[in-house]
Amino acid sequence: MALDVSTDTLLKNIAAQGGPALHEMPVETCRNVFVGLVQNLQGDVLPIHDSEDREISGPNGNIPLRVYTPRGLSGKKIPVLVFFHGGGWVIGDLETHDNMCRYYANEADVIVVAVDYRLAPEHRFPAGIEDCIAATKWVHDNAATFGGDSSKIAVTGDSAGGNMAAVVAQQLRDHVAFQLLMYPATDFSATNYASREQFGGGEYFLSSADMAWFGKLLFGDTNPAGDVKASPIAAKSLTGLPPALTITAGFDPLRDEGKAYADALGAAGVPSEYKCYEGTIHGFLSFPGALEAGADGLRFAAERLKAALS
Repeated sequence: MALDVSTDTLLKNIAAQGGPALHEMPVETCRNVFVGLVQNLQGDVLPIHDSEDREISGPNGNIPLRVYTPRGLSGKKIPVLVFFHGGGWVIGDLETHDNMCRYYANEADVIVVAVDYRLAPEHRFPAGIEDCIAATKWVHDNAATFGGDSSKIAVTGDSAGGNMAAVVAQQLRDHVAFQLLMYPATDFSATNYASREQFGGGEYFLSSADMAWFGKLLFGDTNPAGDVKASPIAAKSLTGLPPALTITAGFDPLRDEGKAYADALGAAGVPSEYKCYEGTIHGFLSFPGALEAGADGLRFAAERLKAALS
């Protein structure tokens, strides 16, 4: 297995800049750097029929949402994708994943509802996942008001967002028709995954030190290993969950736990498709302007999503 050409080029360019690692920055600086990185590598901003910011009532205050509508509505309700952004529960926001939401809305012909959940360290676990669960309940109960079909709701997210999509699918299995898990974190136990050892040294964008930093900011001194709202793989039973597509990257420390969760879903009788983009890195779907695998992966995910909700 080798890095593909575009990924190798990107990593060399990042290394040549010689900047600090994610965990070496103050939180607010890291947030600003991440926004800039994504906006530089995402490609052209995609047009969208309509994008509206709104707020709903959550468990501890209002939750901001952004609703993307791909086309004019002619009376027939269309499927809905509830989107939870990545960024280690600490960085990332509606802006970092705006273009990805536009892409899925347009290409899968779904209304996308992006959730601006509370971030750590200002709001530690379980604040963020509580917001995601509450927002998904709201989407189910109110889908008709914005042209959505409450019987065809999918959840998705990348990395930390993939973790929360998996948790929401467990907590609200009767509300969710499909789960698209993009390189999800699934396990906060001490399980020794080989990919963490192989690719966590810092050469491949996301490092073990970054993940430990995110985890400390999110959980403090709490051990989340057995809490299914943190570690979805710890659930006693996965039977009856909605069908899933799990996407990973070959040079990602999270690769093996993503595959482990996809395998566990399949073993429980859940229709579970798994695809690994062998030559690329964590976060690649956010970088389609620079990575061929990013553009290919988004197309593949959108095709599967559209078929699952048709």
